[in-house]
Amino acid sequence: MSNQMPVINLMGPTASGKTALACELYERGNFEIVSVDSALIYKDMDIGSAKPSKEEQERYPHHLIDIITPLEVYSAAQFVEDASLLIDEIHSRGKTPILVGGTMLYYKALLEGLATNLPNADEKVRQQIENEAMAIGWESVYEELKRVDPMAGEKFKVSDRQRIIRALEVYRLTGRPITELQAEQPKKQPYRYNFHNYALLPDRVELHKRIELRLKIMWDIGFLNEVEYLIEKYDLNDNLPSARSVGYRQALDFLKNSDRSLKSKQDMEDKCLFATRQLAKRQYTWLRSLQEAHSFQTFLTIKQAQEDLRNLYG
Repeated sequence: MSNQMPVINLMGPTASGKTALACELYERGNFEIVSVDSALIYKDMDIGSAKPSKEEQERYPHHLIDIITPLEVYSAAQFVEDASLLIDEIHSRGKTPILVGGTMLYYKALLEGLATNLPNADEKVRQQIENEAMAIGWESVYEELKRVDPMAGEKFKVSDRQRIIRALEVYRLTGRPITELQAEQPKKQPYRYNFHNYALLPDRVELHKRIELRLKIMWDIGFLNEVEYLIEKYDLNDNLPSARSVGYRQALDFLKNSDRSLKSKQDMEDKCLFATRQLAKRQYTWLRSLQEAHSFQTFLTIKQAQEDLRNLYG
């Protein structure tokens, strides 16, 4: 039996029910919950991110929710640093951390470590790339990436704007492709933790029903009003990483660039549904990749997950 400190990783695609599962575990044992979600970190982005309500957060406190404004940037490296500190603090209180969410890049970074010698983000270079994209289009910027880093060009799509910016930023700062640097750099691995990895992977038909229901509730409780508020308070625009979150991107485009007719609204809602399904598909792909490299227990239904985790931890 390992004497390393346990960490429960509860992963799954969007709308799979993993947060409710974590909250049930929280009630049954000596746990604290840490969010692993790149949208929940933003203040005032509540409805579109399916953030637990204030009442739910009071009953089931979550770490790493509402930690920055939508104008700020947060990286996988920052997540690993913040999560590692929290894990140690939770262990020092004699409790077990439950890391729950759907941002698989964060999980991968925590499980496998990150390249250590890549240059830090350079705001001047990033802004330069953003300005070029506005002037000549993202297709042209993407073509530049394919020229200087063909491997990154193969891995990314033109819609992967943050990844394109980072890859070009590294190339301009170092003169070398990011894929080349990543391949030769050592990794930091948090060996002091004993990760218990669980994946909630419901049937796709069932998941699509849950996604549709979540989006319907989102529209009903005022998601568009939330985005209008974000535009007014933060001058939210599609150059910000926060605004590229699924749902916010489509709503922002509707509010800023459409005639706001019923047809445009329906088109926007359809795009949100499609984008959320695509997000879930990518999350399944990420999870399969992680499962190839790490020990996992997979649950096909929420009921199965409840029963098994109850037996293990309740």
